[in-house]
Amino acid sequence: MASYRYRYVMLLFLLFLAIPATVGKRSDAKILLQTRTRLSDPAGRLRDWTASTSPCNWTGVACDPRSGAVASVDLSFFDLAGGFPSGFCRIPTLRHLSLSWNDLGGGLPAAEFALCSGLEVLNLTYNFFVGGLPEFSGEFPRLRLLDLSGNNFSGSIPPSFGRFPALRLLSLYGNLISGRIPTFLANLTELTEFKLGYNPFRPGALPPDIGNLTKLEVLWLSLANLAGEIPDSIGNLANLRTLDVSNNGLAGRIPVSIGRLRSVEKIELWRNQLSGELPESLGNLTSLLEFDASQNNLTGKLPEGLAGLHLTSLALNDNRMEGEIPAVLAQNPSLVELKLFNNRYSGELPPELGRYSNLQHFDVSGNQLAGKLPPDLCSRGMLETLVAFGNRLSGELPESYGDCRTLDYVRIQNNELSGKVPDLFWSLPKIYHLELRGNKLEGSLPRNISCAKNLTQIIISGNKFSGQIPQEICALMELRTINAGNNQFSGDLPLCIADLTKLEVLDLQQNNLSGEIPAGGWTELADINLSMNRFSGEIPRSLGDLPVLTYLDLSGNQLSGEIPPELTNLKLNHLNLSGNDLSGKIPDGFDTSFFPPSLAGNPNLCSSSGLKPFRKCPPSKQKALRRAAVAVLLTAAVVFPATAVLLATVCYRFIRTGKKNPGRLWKLTSFARVGFDESEIFECLTEENLIGSGGSGRVYKVSLKSGQTVAVKRLWTGPDGPNSDQEFRAEVETLGRVRHANIVKLLFCCSAEECRVLVFEYMENGNLAETLHGNKRDQPLDWERRAKIALGAARGLAYLHHDCVPAVIHRDVKPSNILLDAEFEAHVGDFGLARALGRETEGHCVMSNVAGSCGYIAPEYAYTLKINEKSDVYSFGVVLLELVTGKRALDPSFEEQKDIVQWVIDAMSPKRAIEVSDMDYEFLIDPRLRPFTSSDYKEMVRVLNVALSCTSAFPMNRPSMRRVVELLGDRRDMNSVVQV
Repeated sequence: MASYRYRYVMLLFLLFLAIPATVGKRSDAKILLQTRTRLSDPAGRLRDWTASTSPCNWTGVACDPRSGAVASVDLSFFDLAGGFPSGFCRIPTLRHLSLSWNDLGGGLPAAEFALCSGLEVLNLTYNFFVGGLPEFSGEFPRLRLLDLSGNNFSGSIPPSFGRFPALRLLSLYGNLISGRIPTFLANLTELTEFKLGYNPFRPGALPPDIGNLTKLEVLWLSLANLAGEIPDSIGNLANLRTLDVSNNGLAGRIPVSIGRLRSVEKIELWRNQLSGELPESLGNLTSLLEFDASQNNLTGKLPEGLAGLHLTSLALNDNRMEGEIPAVLAQNPSLVELKLFNNRYSGELPPELGRYSNLQHFDVSGNQLAGKLPPDLCSRGMLETLVAFGNRLSGELPESYGDCRTLDYVRIQNNELSGKVPDLFWSLPKIYHLELRGNKLEGSLPRNISCAKNLTQIIISGNKFSGQIPQEICALMELRTINAGNNQFSGDLPLCIADLTKLEVLDLQQNNLSGEIPAGGWTELADINLSMNRFSGEIPRSLGDLPVLTYLDLSGNQLSGEIPPELTNLKLNHLNLSGNDLSGKIPDGFDTSFFPPSLAGNPNLCSSSGLKPFRKCPPSKQKALRRAAVAVLLTAAVVFPATAVLLATVCYRFIRTGKKNPGRLWKLTSFARVGFDESEIFECLTEENLIGSGGSGRVYKVSLKSGQTVAVKRLWTGPDGPNSDQEFRAEVETLGRVRHANIVKLLFCCSAEECRVLVFEYMENGNLAETLHGNKRDQPLDWERRAKIALGAARGLAYLHHDCVPAVIHRDVKPSNILLDAEFEAHVGDFGLARALGRETEGHCVMSNVAGSCGYIAPEYAYTLKINEKSDVYSFGVVLLELVTGKRALDPSFEEQKDIVQWVIDAMSPKRAIEVSDMDYEFLIDPRLRPFTSSDYKEMVRVLNVALSCTSAFPMNRPSMRRVVELLGDRRDMNSVVQV
């Protein structure tokens, strides 16, 4: 009986305990359902939230296993929309609330936030919250993690952020927070992660009390407008693993106290204004794996202690460091990346470099290094990039380099290397850029060069290479540049070289080549220089059909026959046929005063116009009869009326010119051989010829007497054009020194005090904006042409960023500045905002005027006013999105305050780590492209993937334009995951 009573009592007791848990679950469910009604759930992710089931079984909800009460709501990546669902915080047992990567927006009122005082974790990252940061009224004693990054919060950080006694992670990066970084944040002594990077703070110092955060493990303040010196208290952060204060304005010396960071694994100090020597105390950091202090003003030597650490990556490039590279660096078994370029290092490279580590990236270019290249750089079979140009390196190229099958990028030009290049080195399977010019290398090109299938650039000019150029070079179908001038090559040039359809530059000047000049269908060839050889035979007429050829130099050969009149069809900015044995009549297009130097040294040429110093061509029988008839008529004419008419014409022209240009003194500059002058141009700047008008001036289409058509840009002057002089200089300085098939060609410019004019080649199909978005064409651009335009524009920008010295940043990449010729080849134009990126700019330019156009400006520019080449990459990514979707950057169909980048990202939700497949995103494709083939669709998806990579919110994640060219030109499927 007693046993029965005991069991009965225990059952009642357990039932008593279960009642509040059941009641609590029902109450929690009611709160969750009420709050859910305020959210938009287009993907239906919360469809299982029903009153008939326990909330512990609902998607995104987790309960305490002991009490059964709701403890966590995690709705990350659910594509939810609406305001902040503060109702969730009414659940008294809720400890974890994560709503990251959604479309939630609006402000965060303090009254609503007060409900959340019991939370331990609050994660609202990557939404669209705006306004000031929330004011945390009252106590939040349990809050351990606060992540509000990736939103649009603005204003200053409220003082309440300094009153979280248990906070371990504070992340506010990627917002629009202004003000200075407040000192009260140093009160958060429990912090282990502190991330405020990518915010437009007012320039200010790193809080001097930062050393109070002794438990800190991650300090990330990149691109936060830090100024002043790094405080000595930084050395108190003994638990710090990551220190990133890169991309700021920090100055002064690196404090010696940094050597007390005994746990640090990664130090990022790049792109600041730090000066002085690297402290010897860095050698104490035995846990350090990555050290990057590049792009500063550092001097002195590389400390032995730092060089002796087991670093995986050491980057000190773009400083003023000197002395020898310590030999102990080569003993490091962990070294993967070594970047010491653009310094003043001297002496020899440690010979054991690469012997003990998996070295992948090696760049010591732009120093004063001498001696031999280390033979073991690729002994572990991992080396990918070998860059050592601009030194005084000597000796032979090590034989072991021929076994480096991972090598894909080599630049060792402008040294004193000699001897024979190993045969296997020419056949490396992954190499795509090979630059050996300006050395004393010798030997011949072996036949196994055909194995280098990925080779796009072979630049070996200025050496002592000899022998024949082998037929096997024709197997390299990816070749874009062959530059082998100033060598001793001999024999015939393989005719099959004309089959290299992607070739853009063929430069074989100053060799001993003979035979005939190949003729073929080079659709991409822009530059031919075969001068100072022994070529014979006639000039191929097919050269006149090359669509993008702008540079032709065949001087100093043994060419014979007539000059093909087809050459006059080319839009050349350089022509030289001098020093040959050409004969016959000079074609009419070249029979002008601009071309005698280009045709000199051909004594058998004659001119129909009497061009000096050439002899006059004998007239044909028909011309002789016409001349006789004219002579009779002139003899019979009355002299005085003719004289009167002539005088009247001269007076009229004088009066007309005097009215239009009274006393004008012109400064004239020609960048190509042109058959016109400024007077002919100005006569045509009429309303009838006007084809465009914009913020910088007017553009006219001018048909010249020679039959040539040009585009004339007349810049605004006076009060309407305050920046016209700056824009004029920018365009002239940029376009006057660049030459590329995908950069618009500046032919001529003239300026006076009140007028500035630029004359360009005329583009028959206008600009991409008109063609893609306007009503200019009856038929929309098909995908083949869009892909061609994308690749052409990318090549033009890549040339500006990587091949110009100094590099050029366009700063206004958009469809209206991408011009299209008759074949829809893209030409980047309008360089009024362009800037050269020299070393004096420390890797970026700070601009006082707005750089770019709305919808195309990179997000970081809004709060830093700093630009670099990644700003152009972002703008180009927007252009790619327009090509794929057919939408404008700021399309009327978008919601307010949304651009094409955000529209695409939203459309591709809920996955923010996107794996683009072959069937998911047809709705993003421009409907005017339908119907399209499956192969075209794969191409569109690939370009979409590239565009998303280019428009990454973080510049460091964007590819270079050189890489963009590779991605757009790669026909393989691209299913990589792109972080947006």
